[in-house]
Amino acid sequence: MSPEVLVSLVTAAGVILAAVVTAVPALLALQRRMTGAVEAQGTVTRDHLTALGERLNIRINDVRDDIDGVREDVSRVREWQAGHDAEHLLIGRTLPPRGDS
Repeated sequence: MSPEVLVSLVTAAGVILAAVVTAVPALLALQRRMTGAVEAQGTVTRDHLTALGERLNIRINDVRDDIDGVREDVSRVREWQAGHDAEHLLIGRTLPPRGDS
């Protein structure tokens, strides 16, 4: 092997070693910054999902309350209908069957 080839190989190895020695701390710092950023974004996402879940639960409870209100209204109407039908039976008038048009 000629001395020029040997010198170029040693120089290339030195340049590669210097690049690795310089790049490793920079890559480690970049990894730490990225890890911190990802953790922060994960925390923000969890907070947003928690808030969204709470808002959804509130809306679900509102709908359940509305359904309960409708059931109570239907119950009152049925009670009134039964009483009204009983009144007509007592006074002797026949009513057309309900639900027929």
